[in-house]
Formats: sequence, structure tokens, C-alpha cells
Amino acid sequence: MLFENMPVITGEEVECALRFSAEQVVRNLPEFTYKFQKAYSEDGFYQPIENNYWTTGFWTGEIWLAYEYMKEAGEAAAERLKAAGEIQIDSFLNRIDNKIEVDHHDMGFLYSPSCVAGYKLIGSQKGREAAIKAADQLITRYHPVGEFIQAWGPMDAPENYRLIIDCLLNLPLLYWASEETGEGKYREIAEKHIHTAVKNVIREDYSTWHTFFFDMKTGAPDHGATCQGYRDGSAWARGQAWGIYGCALAYKYTKRKEYIDNFKHVTRYFLEHLPKDMVPFWDLEFTDGDDQPRDSSSASIAACGMLEMIKSMEPEDAAVYKKYAMQLIKSVYDNYAVKDETESNGLVLHSTYSNHSPYNTCNHYGVDECNSWGDYFYMEALTRLHKDWMLYW
Repeated sequence: MLFENMPVITGEEVECALRFSAEQVVRNLPEFTYKFQKAYSEDGFYQPIENNYWTTGFWTGEIWLAYEYMKEAGEAAAERLKAAGEIQIDSFLNRIDNKIEVDHHDMGFLYSPSCVAGYKLIGSQKGREAAIKAADQLITRYHPVGEFIQAWGPMDAPENYRLIIDCLLNLPLLYWASEETGEGKYREIAEKHIHTAVKNVIREDYSTWHTFFFDMKTGAPDHGATCQGYRDGSAWARGQAWGIYGCALAYKYTKRKEYIDNFKHVTRYFLEHLPKDMVPFWDLEFTDGDDQPRDSSSASIAACGMLEMIKSMEPEDAAVYKKYAMQLIKSVYDNYAVKDETESNGLVLHSTYSNHSPYNTCNHYGVDECNSWGDYFYMEALTRLHKDWMLYW
């Protein structure tokens, strides 16, 4: 077993980390109830934005996770969190009704941790309505020729005829919509996309492509590339983590056993390319001694994927991956998590959103900062370790 001697997070540490995280969310409510957190912090602090970016659902997800914790603990703050979550659901319903920045594939990132969560936790009918409308929006991006959901850009543009690995986390919205409405169209599209994605984004060595292009006329696979990784042939750390969690969710919803094998291989590649403290650099090409930024968010995403996958594993395998997840979160907690509210209004430092390299076209922002999904998935992982969690995805 890799990292055999790395410590695991204790129950006491999980409780301490989760309480601080929930209290930090409560502290942020005055500024971030009618506004949302920017995707990344600047000098450790998030600035407020309107609900018009692909990441705003993660902040609402933190509110719901904090609500769950505070309600269980009998804290009065639970009602404040519930009220804030409902206000944010109103914003998401307005966003989908008025088609404000929704012409992309990230409907799951937006609506699962906000509106589906609100419906599951408090029975929010507005949350249900908004999430079903978001699922309807998501399936408009499906290409029958190629059988995938297009990530970004105009649907008739050959240069945008592609999927990206992140979309595996958007698909649970479609499965939920099928369950809620009884309409199979959402599930059918999700399963076709999963199969196309897994077949093409996982390379022979079980590293992953960030993005994969298809022939617009025939739907045939064309080529893989990166947008956010270091170079086309490298493994972007967050993409590999999306692959871990994505394979776990793919199995949850399809029960296709090959997705367990995919999970094991993709996870093994991730683990084998981690530095000594188990928290990856922004691309898995880099390791100890490289002068490159970390991406702590990838560690939390991967841990969540492992904690989901073990529900469907034999006890021996489950014990192995649970230990890895607990080691990852232990390192994040010890070395990357915010411990002092004056240092940051976020939860986890040293994440990377978008880092420019000589071989990609990325802008340079959110590097060595908190980011909203890093905070959310850290809190989700803690919640999974704290109790038997009803996932939002």
C-alpha cells in the first residue's frame, strides 16, 4: 500500500475541522447571503459577486453542509443557515428562468449542491423547480452525433465539439431529474455521456485528458488536449480527481462493474504521482522539489470520490480506500486548512484555479489561493467522515 505510514485524520480532528468550517460559513453570511463568493480568493479573502458564474453553487453547498452540522448539534445558527440557503435558491430559480449565464455544461455544479440539496434537506419546492429546469437546460447541450454533452461554446462550432472530464460531476443532476419526473430522457443522456467520456478521456496508462474532441460530422473520437493542465500529455491534477469522483458516481448510477476497475486504475495513477504530503501540485507532472503551486482542492475531490466508491466495494478494498481518503484529508487539515479567521474567510489555502504554462492557453488567476470548490469538497469530505451522509450529487 502506498503512503502506508501517513497518519489518518482522527474523529476528534474531523469534529474540530467541521465545526470550524461551519462557524466560518456562519461568519460569512452577512456578506454572502444575497451575494455569492467569487470563484477564488484574493490574498486569502473572497469578494462578493452576483449569481452569474459557474462556481456559485459551491458556496450554497457550504451553507447546506453547515446547516446539516449546526442542526445536528442543536445550534441556533441552523435557522440562519436555512434562511440563507432559501434566499440563494430564489436566486438560482431566477437565474435559470432568465437564462443568466447558463449556456454551458456546468448545471450540475450550479444546481446539485444548491437546489437539489435544498430540496432533499428541507423539501424546497423552488429548489426542485429550479433543478429540473437546470436539467432541461443541460440536455440541450447533448449531441446525438458522438453521444456526449458539449462543454462550452456555440453548438455548431467544430472547435467546440468536445467534452471535458469535469462533466462527470454534472450528470447526477440528470439522474435526479429522471427519478423526480419519471422521464427517462435525462438518465439516457447521462449514461450515453458517461460511456463516451470514460471510453475516451482515460488514457492507456490511466492518466486522463482534460478535454476530448470529436468529429462533428461523424461523431468519431478525434483527439485529446488540455486547457488547464500543464501540457497535452500531462495529467492535470484536478482533472484526475474529477475522474476519481466521476467513476465512483458513474458506478453508483449505472452499476456497470467496469467503472469500479476504472476507478481503481485512475485512483492508482493519482496516488502514484503525489508528493510526500499527498497533496498534489496543480499538475501531476510535478512533485517534491518542483517550483510549482499546489492544488489542495484536488486532494479533497479525490477523497470524496473514494468515500463514495467504498459504499460499493468489498470490505477489504473499502478499508484501503477509506484509509487513503482519511490520509488525504488529514494532510489538508494539518497543512492547508484555514485555522484562523483573520487569515482568510475561506476554508482551504493553496489551491489553483487556472495556471498558465508555455503549453496551455490558460489565464493566471486563483493560483495559491482558496477556491470555492476546494472549500466545498473539503467540507463534504469531512461530513462524509462525520456521519452517513445523504449526498447532494
